[in-house]
Amino acid sequence: MIFDAHKSKSHNILLLQNKEPVWNEETRSYVLNFNGRVTRPSVKNFQLISDHDPDYVLIQFGRTGEDSFSLDFQKPATLELAFAIALSSIDSKMACE
Repeated sequence: MIFDAHKSKSHNILLLQNKEPVWNEETRSYVLNFNGRVTRPSVKNFQLISDHDPDYVLIQFGRTGEDSFSLDFQKPATLELAFAIALSSIDSKMACE
């Protein structure tokens, strides 16, 4: 139902998806470029992009210390949306712990 409305462009719906990481041969792992904002690897790190422009990161979240994280967002994302998504990421990663 929501996807049908999105396809027809009859509603102002923004679909976000995880940005695909790229394989780094040096670290032998998948990585995302956080431009220095995220400094520690973690399964909780993510970047969300719009289906309209995969190079425009709307929300990024990642570990910067043992118990500290960085959260960045830009329009059309709101503070409330970014914070809610970040909290859901911190809560648990069942398959990874």
